[in-house]
Amino acid sequence: MPDNALILLVEDQEEDILLIRRAFKKANFINTLQVVRDGEEAIAYLNGSGKYRNRDEYPLPALVLLDLKLPRLDGLEVLKWIRGQPGLSTLRVVVLTASQRIQDVNAAYQMGANSFLVKPVEFDNFVSVVNALQGYWLWLDKAPEISRLHGEPTSGS
Repeated sequence: MPDNALILLVEDQEEDILLIRRAFKKANFINTLQVVRDGEEAIAYLNGSGKYRNRDEYPLPALVLLDLKLPRLDGLEVLKWIRGQPGLSTLRVVVLTASQRIQDVNAAYQMGANSFLVKPVEFDNFVSVVNALQGYWLWLDKAPEISRLHGEPTSGS
């Protein structure tokens, strides 16, 4: 994946957003991190609708880091929507959540998550998770092609 590939973080907790940004910085993660704070905003971003219509300003991500517990639409609903979109169905989605419930793990994989990671409590462990994300998902893994019409919303949102 190119160094300029965008990562979309779908997270509503400000403390977690700050922690993730700090971990990215400490891990020398050079990819751009775009943040949306709820499930409906995530779909609008991925759909290129509303304020996200300009794909030059809001390009499609190469990787989505998706929390499960979100306002308006939860992470599983967002994941189901992504997998139902022909141009996005192969988009790589890593669930990054505080939940350790096996029901959430199973549901995320059944909906098509590529990976399920539990947010670490300690900062140094968070940096290790970010290093693992960077090493596997951004350097080693071969990304599928995703497509969406330039800024034109699709149905289903």
